[in-house]
Amino acid sequence: MGNHPARSVCRRSVQFRVAGGGGRTGERVGCVTRADLDKQPHEVAEMFDGVAERYDLTNTVLSFGQDRGWRRATRAALALRPGERVLDVGAGTGISTEELGRSGAFAVGADLSTGMLLAGRRARPRVPLVAGDALRLPFADETFDAVTISFALRNVVDVEGALRELGRVTRPGGRLVVCEFSHPVNAPFRTVYMGYVMRSLPAVARSVSSNPDAYVYLAESIRAWPDQPALAGRIAAAGPWSRVGWRNLTGGIVALHRATKA
Repeated sequence: MGNHPARSVCRRSVQFRVAGGGGRTGERVGCVTRADLDKQPHEVAEMFDGVAERYDLTNTVLSFGQDRGWRRATRAALALRPGERVLDVGAGTGISTEELGRSGAFAVGADLSTGMLLAGRRARPRVPLVAGDALRLPFADETFDAVTISFALRNVVDVEGALRELGRVTRPGGRLVVCEFSHPVNAPFRTVYMGYVMRSLPAVARSVSSNPDAYVYLAESIRAWPDQPALAGRIAAAGPWSRVGWRNLTGGIVALHRATKA
């Protein structure tokens, strides 16, 4: 999503639980950057530029194929109807945008990474993809009937600002779905899962990703992300969103948070 300087890129009916009540610091990895948790936009964009070519394959391998079901669940949660307009923020290569389009709605994807957009346009030339920053979306007010952001809100430097910006481009009564990694609800499973995330995930990524060190950032960002009730609270406090709730997927590895624009 976004306005960052040009750079060379290395080739390489659903139920919801209702919620209660400066300086560049990235670590250089070859000719791409592994972003730090301060999530400077240029670092995040360059990191994703570096993993674009094999990004979809890597995600499928690391999730043991669960990513396909998560995309279908996101589409179902949005309850899209033919003729509606839906914005997919953090769309990457457009694989999630393509899934949303299967509803009959007009789906457009936006992403900060030019490398991801180029890879997506080669793989899915019929999917509309545009450069766009989650904090400064290139759309007029109240353009969309629904908006979604999948596995990308965690990478935004200003989460509340992004949630407000998503609200700006959504019509009153429109829907938001956030699909994001979360916290498994079963304590023993959570321990095993976090061990996989912090140790095994980067190791597995070395066999399939063009920039495996980027997945160290992924693991760190998952561990630092708020749990389901905390994220629901942040969505509710961000401005235009009401009726916030969530649904766990895969035991809480992923959560779908849904809200309606007041």
